[in-house]
Amino acid sequence: MQQVSIHAAKTNLSKLIEAAMGGEEIVIAKGGRPVVRLAPIRQGAFRIGLLTGQLGTAPDFLDPMEAAELDLWEGTP
Repeated sequence: MQQVSIHAAKTNLSKLIEAAMGGEEIVIAKGGRPVVRLAPIRQGAFRIGLLTGQLGTAPDFLDPMEAAELDLWEGTP
C-alpha cells in the first residue's frame, strides 16, 4: 500500500493512476490521516446484441389474429 499526501497526489496524479491500474493500492492522506483510496474501475466485457441470431424471431403482436384463435380469446364457440 502506498500512502501519499494530497499535495503529492496532485503533483503525481498520472503516475498514481497508472500504479492503481497496475493493481497497487494507493491511499491519499490529509494531515497524515488516510481519507481516500484510489482504485481502478473494472472494465467488463459487456456487449449489446450478445445473442443476436441465436434466439429465433419473436411473433409480431400487432399482426391480426386468425378467426379461430380470436374466437378462443373471446370465448365464442
